[in-house]
Parts: sequence; C-alpha cells; structure tokens
Amino acid sequence: MTTTATSFQTSDSVGAIVTRKPALARIFEQAGIDYCCGGKKSLEAACREKGLDPQKVLAQLEAAAAVATGGGGVDAAKMTLTELADHIQTTHHAYLKAELPRLEAMTKKVAAVHGEHDPRLPQVKEVYLGMAWELKEHTLKEEQVLFPMIRELDAAASTPAFHCGSLAAPIRAMELEHDSAGGAIEKIRELTDGFTPPEWACNTYRAMLDALALFERDLHQHVHKENNILFPRAIQMEEAKRTA
Repeated sequence: MTTTATSFQTSDSVGAIVTRKPALARIFEQAGIDYCCGGKKSLEAACREKGLDPQKVLAQLEAAAAVATGGGGVDAAKMTLTELADHIQTTHHAYLKAELPRLEAMTKKVAAVHGEHDPRLPQVKEVYLGMAWELKEHTLKEEQVLFPMIRELDAAASTPAFHCGSLAAPIRAMELEHDSAGGAIEKIRELTDGFTPPEWACNTYRAMLDALALFERDLHQHVHKENNILFPRAIQMEEAKRTA
C-alpha cells in the first residue's frame, strides 16, 4: 500500500478515487478501467486485471490531479505573436480536439440514463452539442486562415496584402464566436447549478460535471489570450507596419 502526495493509495477503490477527484476519470478511461459499475475494485486489483502496473497508474493519477488543481501558467504577454498563436494551437486547440468528443459521449450518456430524473440534462446535451460543433469550426478557421495570417504579419517587414484586406474582419468574426461559446458554457453552468452534482449522481455524471467545469476554465483562458492579447496586438502591429 503506497501513499501519494494526493493521499491516494493502491488499496483505494477506483470509484472512491473518481468521487474525490472526478477529473481523474479520464485516466481510468484511457486505461480501460471501469470506475462506474466496477468502481468497488481497488486500484491494485483493477490494474492487475488489465495487466497494468498499479504504481505507474498511481503516478499518472498524481500528475493529473496536480494539473486539475493548479498547473503552471505561461506569460502570454511576453510571447511574440507567432509564439502565442503556436501556444494557443498546441495547448487550447489540442485540448479541445481531445476533450470535445469525450464530453459529447458523456453528455449523451448522462442525458440518456438520467434525463427522466432531471429534465435539464437533455438541455445540457443539446447546448453542449451546438457549442462543440461551433468550436470545431472555429478552431479550424483559426488554424487554416487567421493564425497563418498573424504569423505572416509577424514575420513581414511591412503589412502583407491579405485577401480580406486586413485582420480586423476575421478577428471580429472570431470574437463573435467566442461570445457564442461563452454564452453556451454559461447556460450549461446555469442548467447544472454551477456544475454541482446532485446527491444521487453516479460517477459518470460527476465526471461529466467536473469535465465541464475544467472545460469552462480552459475556454476562459483560451479566449482571454486571444481577445485580450493576441488579437489587439496583431491589429496594432498591422496598423504600425502599414503606417511605417
């Protein structure tokens, strides 16, 4: 029996671990460990059944718990436009690509299983699905159109001849889509009582709410870096190079 910095032990049941820290559900999902119906099994037993080293899984849980409770930040204000665009794409966009399908499956499952008990859950699913579709399109447009333009501007001695005239129009379109996503996650927060699970919620329900709360936090960081740092600086640089 091994004690970790997060006070988890290999003798703890996998269900208890997810109950205490729902964000860790993704570690069990990746390992193929059933933390819901099989939640009474100890971490040691669940890992042995899957041919996994319990200590290695324990280390993964520790690392994931550290990220979920704090993690390190970056000083976006000190990055070049290219560095910041790259950072957003490799962190926040990568997070969306991994998390959007996972949350889609969870919202559908929880709505199907518990929708009769709480009629707001099908609404959560529908709002989420609409938001997810928009964000997939949004990141594609940024990666294929806007970010390459920003990188080109950053590297150029003078203002490039963009097909749309300037960065202002595509940036404004992205900001409007940010507003839409922000409104959707706010609606989901309202429908879930601030991502608070009812007493009767199963582990999957709790994991879904915890994932949505983390999603909201990442979305806020993501939009902040674009709306308040990347976009204004890009417009400022474009204007400066145009008048130089």
